[in-house]
Amino acid sequence: MESKFIRETRCFKVSRVFPTDVNNHNTLFGGKLMSYIDDIASISVAKLCRSSAVTASTDSVDFLYPIRPSDAVSLESFITHTGTSSMEVFVKVICEDMNSGTRKIAATAFLTFVALDENNRPTPVPQVIPETEEEKKLFETAEYRTQLRKHRREESKKFADYLLSTYPWE
Repeated sequence: MESKFIRETRCFKVSRVFPTDVNNHNTLFGGKLMSYIDDIASISVAKLCRSSAVTASTDSVDFLYPIRPSDAVSLESFITHTGTSSMEVFVKVICEDMNSGTRKIAATAFLTFVALDENNRPTPVPQVIPETEEEKKLFETAEYRTQLRKHRREESKKFADYLLSTYPWE
């Protein structure tokens, strides 16, 4: 399977923040932003693997600055690293005040997707090649995040063993 440049997976989305998009703090709903993040990440994934894929985990969403109704929100996503069938996707969220032009990194996120074949089985994906300094840094640090992700998943499974699956009304 041929490798692809990370730039081939890069996607962009820009949206204006409207009054119906904000919470009681007059900032963008976190869930709305998370939906945008999963959506754009899935497009980067499709650009790489050209097959069906599922979100395996949202490893982190770090909300760094509030996004207000006077802002436009821009998302950029790209694949930072691949395993055999898994893909790590980085999403950068930039808010831009439409009145002043001031921009900030408002949030960052890492997600993991798994490519599936026609039988919904994991299928191999191309490896990615970083070119820019940003891509290289994310690529070089991906293995560390992969190990953290595996450890967290193991801990989550152990924790789930202690949780009840009955409903309170039963």
